[in-house]
Amino acid sequence: MVAVFVTAPLRRAASREAVRSQDPRLAELEARKEAKYREIRDAEMDREAGKLTHEEWKRVDRELRGEAIAILRELDRLGGTNDKQ
Repeated sequence: MVAVFVTAPLRRAASREAVRSQDPRLAELEARKEAKYREIRDAEMDREAGKLTHEEWKRVDRELRGEAIAILRELDRLGGTNDKQ
């Protein structure tokens, strides 16, 4: 049982790789999704570091999350993964 739990992330990653290798559009959307998640995390770190005011961060965060949602919807439409990370 422990082995199943511990290896679950590896199996999900392998499954995503299989999907990516089958459809280049899905691969591109998955890459865009991961990049957008990084941008959201970077904006949060910039706010915490004082590089963005709260108002600037809210504007940037709203824009980035809107773009991420559009990517997730497109992945759903094409049958790709959209797990939350």
